[in-house]
Amino acid sequence: MKKTFKLIDLDCANCAAKMERAIKKIDGVNDASVSFMAQRLTIDADDARFDEILQEAVKLCRRVEPDCTIVL
Repeated sequence: MKKTFKLIDLDCANCAAKMERAIKKIDGVNDASVSFMAQRLTIDADDARFDEILQEAVKLCRRVEPDCTIVL
């Protein structure tokens, strides 16, 4: 399943790259991309575990950029 989410208050491109690398390492993620310019997060992951993977991605994004919010 592939879904795109809006990001709010993503402040730098370096943080976006860190988030992308961290999300790609989550077990079950096929691909992920974080666009700093578009303020968007796209995750392609296993259908059965998508909600669990999404919650892990939210935690990782908070760790990298505490001010950033993912609109679910």
